[in-house]
Amino acid sequence: MRAVRFHRHGGPDVLQLDEVAVPEPAAGQVLIQAEAIGANAIDTVLRRGGSPWDRELPGTLTGDVVGRIVKLGPDTPPGIAVGQRVSALTVDAFAEYAVADAGFLASIPDDADAGEATMMSLTAPLAYRLLQTGQVAPGSTVLIQSAAGTIGHLAVQLARGYDPKTIIGTASSAKRLDFIRELGAEPVDLTDPDWPARVRELAPDGVDTVLDSVGGTVFDQGLDLLAPLGRMITYGAITTEIPVVSVLKLFGLKSVTGVSAGGWQQARPDEARADITEVTRRWQSGELRPIVHATHPLADVARIHETLDARTNLGRLVATP
Repeated sequence: MRAVRFHRHGGPDVLQLDEVAVPEPAAGQVLIQAEAIGANAIDTVLRRGGSPWDRELPGTLTGDVVGRIVKLGPDTPPGIAVGQRVSALTVDAFAEYAVADAGFLASIPDDADAGEATMMSLTAPLAYRLLQTGQVAPGSTVLIQSAAGTIGHLAVQLARGYDPKTIIGTASSAKRLDFIRELGAEPVDLTDPDWPARVRELAPDGVDTVLDSVGGTVFDQGLDLLAPLGRMITYGAITTEIPVVSVLKLFGLKSVTGVSAGGWQQARPDEARADITEVTRRWQSGELRPIVHATHPLADVARIHETLDARTNLGRLVATP
């Protein structure tokens, strides 16, 4: 089968299609024939190299695969069957076939859009869990960094269901700021060195919840914007600058919690599965509107990474085998 690999670190040009064997599902896994594959921004960091999360070469790309199950591994959970259409996160996603954990599959209706469906296995459940962990309450203020991205644009939409007073979203271009405004958030330009001042105008008493996957200075500035009893939810560091928190900053009754999809699935597997079911329900009911920015053939994966590097996508980028 064809699968994307990179044999050295670098720009999008290092991505290539290799011929590899179709993987065999291990215990508790399924084999999926891919129909659509959703890209994750973290893979641009892994592709470039020099990050705390680097893996051995040749490297693979993670992503959310939508397709039909064609083979079951041993000991798969009840109710999982060959022919079932699902979405699943996998570490070797950009390929014609992928293996995935059978315990955390999103069930996808036959008539549902495949590109949108890629967001039901990781990105939408993670966005939902971030807001739940952030204890968003009616009348509160939420700051969502990178609000035009794959997770961010879903978090903005899901945040509206908590009835906050203000949803603030950051982005780094005029098109992305307009996109955030259309989703229902107050846009703030993250390229403005004084962007925290704009947030303070919108939330003079401070922000109750911050969702951050940027890290570095942006994380520190977000922490400073928290109101007393405010909550910083960190779920990555796309800058590769891992935040270091001074305890002195927490004495203002502020808290910092790290969230990852894998960590949540391991700690609370039943609740993680319930999150997948809940966001899929909201998508099917029309409450949640996943947005696909563009779809490219698998052979054009470099174009997907060029867009991710430029940070110009509005929603998710998808590949089709």
